[in-house]
Amino acid sequence: MSNIAKVLSKRQDRGEGLGTNKKAIPFNKQDYQTLKQECLAKKTLFCDPTFPAESASLGYNELGPQSSQTRGVQWKRPKELCSNPQFIVDGATRTDICQGALGDCWLLAAIASLTLEKEFLERVVPHGQSFKENYAGIFHFQLWQCGEWVDVVIDDRLPTRNGRLLFVQSAEGSEFWSALLEKAYAKVNGSYEALTGGLANEGFEDFTGGIAESYNLSKDSSHLFKLMQKALTLRSLMACFISTSSQEIEAKTSLKLVKGHAYSVTGAKEVHSHGRLVQLVRLRNPWGQVEWTGPWSDNSKEWNSVQPEEKAKLVHSAEDGEFWMAYSDFIQNFSWLEICNQTPDALSSNTVSRWKFSQFEGDWRVGSTAGGCGNNPVSFCSNPQFVIKLEEEDDDPYDGKDGCTILVGLMQKDFRKVKRFGQNPNAIGFTIYKLRGRNNIHLSRDVLLRQRPIAGCKGFTSMREVSERFKLPTGEYVIIPSTFEPNRNGSFVLRVFTEKEAAARFVQSVFSIFQFKKGKLLEIGILCLQCSVVFHTGTDVKTDGFSMETCRHIISLLDKDGSGKLGLMEFQILWIKIQKYLVIYIYLGKHDTDNSGTMSSYEMRDAMKEAGFQLNNEVLQVIISRYANQQCTVDFDSFVGCLIHLEMLFRKFLYLLNVTFSLTDVLFWVLQWLCLALS
Repeated sequence: MSNIAKVLSKRQDRGEGLGTNKKAIPFNKQDYQTLKQECLAKKTLFCDPTFPAESASLGYNELGPQSSQTRGVQWKRPKELCSNPQFIVDGATRTDICQGALGDCWLLAAIASLTLEKEFLERVVPHGQSFKENYAGIFHFQLWQCGEWVDVVIDDRLPTRNGRLLFVQSAEGSEFWSALLEKAYAKVNGSYEALTGGLANEGFEDFTGGIAESYNLSKDSSHLFKLMQKALTLRSLMACFISTSSQEIEAKTSLKLVKGHAYSVTGAKEVHSHGRLVQLVRLRNPWGQVEWTGPWSDNSKEWNSVQPEEKAKLVHSAEDGEFWMAYSDFIQNFSWLEICNQTPDALSSNTVSRWKFSQFEGDWRVGSTAGGCGNNPVSFCSNPQFVIKLEEEDDDPYDGKDGCTILVGLMQKDFRKVKRFGQNPNAIGFTIYKLRGRNNIHLSRDVLLRQRPIAGCKGFTSMREVSERFKLPTGEYVIIPSTFEPNRNGSFVLRVFTEKEAAARFVQSVFSIFQFKKGKLLEIGILCLQCSVVFHTGTDVKTDGFSMETCRHIISLLDKDGSGKLGLMEFQILWIKIQKYLVIYIYLGKHDTDNSGTMSSYEMRDAMKEAGFQLNNEVLQVIISRYANQQCTVDFDSFVGCLIHLEMLFRKFLYLLNVTFSLTDVLFWVLQWLCLALS
């Protein structure tokens, strides 16, 4: 399926509710119920062909086929590991997650936090799965992946060595839900090794569909304890970690905190001690062991100053990886706090506050919409653009400042999968401009050169997502997501969260087309026309004459009686068109730094606009793929051919349009018509 067809198909699916948390899309088109019934009917155990029990599913480098770390690995089903395997024993709890030989503590910290929220957990881990009734060796989990919920089917063959699970395992040896969930997560990312290294926020988002933000505890600690309490009340998921060098990853401090290791934040309470309130934070190490030994740790003397009734509500002394510590010690010892805010549809309770949010998907394509950051003034404006209108200020602002809170998150797709092919993820970021006196207009290069951005991300990052929280005055703003370097292909999801209702939209330009005069006939056919339009431009513009295809399009556009020839007046109209196109081409090709006599494909949007067309990104990408060369340049002949072809297609569409549509419908269908006809 072409990219355009995929976009149109996804729009239709979204309109039908597919991809929402109530109607997940079968991952790899594998339907759980259908596959399970087939296995039960055949009395066989499911073997997943899309994520087979072999070395490729383990990894590609450190866990690759030739790695010493994968020697002796055997894939076994839980019934081969114990006599009475259980999917979940006495409910899913934080102690069900103990890290194995994989560096995915960030994921396990997210899973541990997930167990604190029954509603979230039941969405990710559907009911009715067991190793007893109707067992067929098949299980499924639901994960949020770059803008949509997917239902992931797996078989229950797990990697083991010497009869023990190689990766995540439960403290209860016969319980397997956490190991199977880890496998499902490995499947959507291509392998187990792809899960090595990350931030808990990534797991938080994939288990809830929420949007994450990070706080530097050395800079953002003011009022943060209250924010943590509020976040837990709003059922946000949180984690923290200690920044360190690669040489000290998982090294322990003198008070038994693990460096470079993700901890779940599971509580924030105040207790009375010696006549004053003390702020405490509860954390959990996903290892299920190795706990903080400083003040307010398990069995520490500080608890003796707390009343028994108050103490009983908080203290659970056990070597289970969970512990309390003073908030003051928390901000001194840890480096970063991560909070995942929930989308409105993630929470069923009407008693909690909800964010308002909008979500968009887009692409950066070399030659058309991969303009790079603002350091590239010629191509920056070619990036996709989105408008957000803030009309109402926050109620009772948290920081005491009037304005509109907006949380922007930009996520790149296939972040972990590209590592398998030796590729590095893109460095991504976004910039925000105040929209002044324009409505639904794609900001041009000239505007962006004159106007400074009013906000944006703190820096471009090669992580999966970059997000920032802002406080802006009411008004309209343009958000421009981009890669740091130009000419980098990629796909992205842009999400915008606000406290109040805010209208957000992709800058979808309305089609307009200039009007033309009618002319009379003259005996000029295709071959004569091809010879006639080889002319001297008087400039450095490169031209070798129009192609036969372009000449046919010219005849089709201007030939009124179907004779296959142009009249004198028609040829005069053509000549005026070509002169106009030449002026546009020369003006927008003035950045021809290599003196090639051609125009950069990044200039095509402005060139189309000057010629009378305003095109959205989808049509523009198709045009670039057809008319630009491998160096992302467009010669004059191709430029004229493109414009003639566009006008011809637009007129054909209007001729074929014999049903009354609204303006929105007409725009939607003409987009499809142009995309398909140009492909």
